[in-house]
Amino acid sequence: MKTRFDHEKLRVYQDAVKFCGWAGNLIESTEGKFAVKNQLDRASTSIVLNIAEGNGKRSHPDRCRFLDIARGSAVECAACLDVLQTRARVDDATVAAGKDQLVAIVSMIAGLISRFGGNGPSSSVAEEQSDYGLEDYIENEKENE
Repeated sequence: MKTRFDHEKLRVYQDAVKFCGWAGNLIESTEGKFAVKNQLDRASTSIVLNIAEGNGKRSHPDRCRFLDIARGSAVECAACLDVLQTRARVDDATVAAGKDQLVAIVSMIAGLISRFGGNGPSSSVAEEQSDYGLEDYIENEKENE
């Protein structure tokens, strides 16, 4: 395939297109009418579209915003596979194959976000991580007795 646009040169874009095709085949071959099939179709398409659109943005914050949406859509696809597996519509090997593709895609997107977003405190907004432990749970349960 001859590349005409910059986003077509990105490996993550190429892998996202492959996953979108793989997901489409899975959707077609999965029997039954389930909302999750439509969601998988939309989320897998969203990965591709947001990578392309983000790559076309000039400002780094805009680019990162679209890449972050693409990453979220990839994680959503993994959840869709979990739902299909839970409902016994796809087997473990199929889910593993799909998730292997998604892990690679999410990793590449995270790398791009890191590259364009920087790692400094002014480049991102985040909540401080809390430590949730068993001790807190037990203490809460004792209070509720």
